[in-house]
Amino acid sequence: MLSSGSELRLLRLLFCATLILLFQADEAKKDSKSACNTCEQIVDNFNKAFDRTAKQNFGGGNTAWEERKLSKYETSEIRLMEIVEDLCESSSFECNRMVEEHEEHFETWWFKKKTKHPDLHKWFCIDTIKVCCPKGTFGPDCNACVGGSETPCHGNGQCDGDGTRGGNGKCRCDQAYKGDFCLDCIDGYFNEVRNDTYSLCTECHLSCKTCTGATNQECDECKEGWEEDEQEACVDVNECTNDPSLCREGQYCLNTEGSYSCKACDIECAGCSGPGSDQCQACASGYQDVKGTCTDIDECSGSEPVCTKEHQECINNKGSYLCVCSSGYEERDRECVQTQQQDASEESEASQTISGPHGEL
Repeated sequence: MLSSGSELRLLRLLFCATLILLFQADEAKKDSKSACNTCEQIVDNFNKAFDRTAKQNFGGGNTAWEERKLSKYETSEIRLMEIVEDLCESSSFECNRMVEEHEEHFETWWFKKKTKHPDLHKWFCIDTIKVCCPKGTFGPDCNACVGGSETPCHGNGQCDGDGTRGGNGKCRCDQAYKGDFCLDCIDGYFNEVRNDTYSLCTECHLSCKTCTGATNQECDECKEGWEEDEQEACVDVNECTNDPSLCREGQYCLNTEGSYSCKACDIECAGCSGPGSDQCQACASGYQDVKGTCTDIDECSGSEPVCTKEHQECINNKGSYLCVCSSGYEERDRECVQTQQQDASEESEASQTISGPHGEL
């Protein structure tokens, strides 16, 4: 019988082994998906190169002789080699490895199978090297996705691993759908059509959190910002009627469907009920009410001067005014003094005297 310490160590080992196996299985699924993607890219590049070389020939001086002796260019090995050379970027390791490992399959298809099996993707990726599955199927055995291979996830989602030898076949539902089969609707949508194999989820009215129909009278529950009226319809809550206001001082409330926002009052206002200088509750400093609209006060036109220092002038601006020195004066030590003008040439003559070292002769 194992001791408790041994049992604990054994459980830890089993747990670690399980995690490793799960990780390896997940990586294997990813590798299977990647291999299919690589194969599909190779086939796509093959088809593009096939189309590009459709009107080419051997390129020699006597094409007719070459085709008579060497067979037609369109079915020639030379054309095949030209196509295969362009299948992968030089930096794509997985692509180049796959082409190198299976180059003989391209020759087999080109010379023996192309006529009977024109779909290279099906013949090469699905049936021959078995890295892909038909659309609507997944996994090593290409099992049908949930909802069937014709309409995976009932047409409302993506099957994990669809078309590859990887994945688990579970559905990743599209927007509006949920559930293992992507037949149910998420909140905010309702089943306009629903049976065992098909579901159409349509968006509820914007006022509904959940609903049974498209109008605001068919809500099961109203969203936040909406409330039921007397007719049991969800209608907008006007948050701007709250007292006290939900907005800060200097802001007004703007109601929106299902919500509200706070906007700054105009500069002319000290409090307001809406945008514009005619919506002020009171006028800000420097403004006055003129027929219901806050307008700028021109302090400079008053009977009493506001700029009282000598040689000052008043300049009005929005909501205030400035005192500046008159033309010809400048501010020094908070006083307006006359600007000094000097004649540079006269100053230069007065300050310089030129004389020789021995005086006048």
